[in-house]
Amino acid sequence: MSFSIFWFRRDLRLEDNAGLYQALKNNEVVLPIFIFDTTILNKLVDKSDKRVDFIHQAISSLGQQLQKYGSSLRVYVGEPLEIFKNICDEYKITSVYTNNDYEPDAIIRDDAIQKFLAIENVAFNSYKDQCVFEKHEITKDDGLPYTIFTPYAVKWKKKMNEFYQKSYPTSLYVKHLHQTKPFIIPSLHDIGFKKTELTYLPPAIDEALISKYTDQRNFPAIKGTTQLSVHLRFGTISIRQLLQKAITLNETWLNELIWRDFYMMILFHFPHVVEGAFKSQYNFINWRNNEAEFNAWCEGNTGYPIVDAGMKELNETGFMHNRVRMIVASFLVKHLLIDWRWGEAYFAQKLLDFDLSANNGGWQWAASSGCDAVPYFRIFNPYEQTRKFDSELKYIKKWLPNYDELTYIQPIVEHSFARQRAINTFKTSLSKLN
Repeated sequence: MSFSIFWFRRDLRLEDNAGLYQALKNNEVVLPIFIFDTTILNKLVDKSDKRVDFIHQAISSLGQQLQKYGSSLRVYVGEPLEIFKNICDEYKITSVYTNNDYEPDAIIRDDAIQKFLAIENVAFNSYKDQCVFEKHEITKDDGLPYTIFTPYAVKWKKKMNEFYQKSYPTSLYVKHLHQTKPFIIPSLHDIGFKKTELTYLPPAIDEALISKYTDQRNFPAIKGTTQLSVHLRFGTISIRQLLQKAITLNETWLNELIWRDFYMMILFHFPHVVEGAFKSQYNFINWRNNEAEFNAWCEGNTGYPIVDAGMKELNETGFMHNRVRMIVASFLVKHLLIDWRWGEAYFAQKLLDFDLSANNGGWQWAASSGCDAVPYFRIFNPYEQTRKFDSELKYIKKWLPNYDELTYIQPIVEHSFARQRAINTFKTSLSKLN
């Protein structure tokens, strides 16, 4: 019996899944698989990683959904290329279906697998699924990629109106799923990880919250954001489903989805941003990189309550409000003059919704080194940010329950001094290149 394989990756759902739809529609028997990639897992130092637990719970849920259709999810642990070699030995495979991934390492991985499968006469089919527009779909008139968000967003919206993104009705073809007894999913222990306190809940769209998003999104003490980013990251919800809500409910929230596409496109076209600045001259900033101050930032002991509250939230939950992310990033890079890559790496370890393109884009925005970044002389004042967005200190006191202004730890650096030092350092470092 011959099979097609559908390889789940950043798309852990059955409904509105582009690659799965294409696989099922072709009338072949489709065997769904998932691979715990050890080349990624082995890099994770913390074996109580909430993200691994989230994925494990999500694929367990996915497996249960497949069982309702008489099918099952085959879960492997190992290096993807070796796994596919074993699959080709075990099954008669005619084709492999999956969805596109735009990260540099993923592109290399997929290229190697595609070349191997070609030798085996197995077709490799990959589709756009995790973003609305990808690769070369939104470009300037000369065909070059945009590096400024606003004109990109204008063309993005124009194209969206012309080519409205319809959903993929996978339910029409589920009869083509491989009918089999349930495969046993390896436990977290089996893959070298531990259970965390995280409980996976299916994504829920709060339309009332989205409608108020413009007015509420900047206030971390209230539930003004959807917190769907982790579901978008792992594909437990469809970007097209969210697009349809954004179009009808809130353009500000729609713009957040466009920023997500924008940063994915930047990563795809300019993969050098993974290692260094988008603007190459910013690779020569004279960073201080004080390790003691970096550790104080990581632990939430800077003496700036809004910064410390944000880091406490991150360390305890794996989440941080987006306004606070900008504040803590600006503080690390500008107030402490610590290389943005240190902060980016720390966020990559801690964020439940860590996404390389968005995380890199956000940090390079704060560091003024990105494609469409804040000017280097724009430096957030943590006290002013607190006054504007947490004036009653509700967010601060939630994460610093013993906070008292009179007895709180002293700031590790004075704001006005740090601001001027940052401006002078950036200006001097950049002027040397001219």
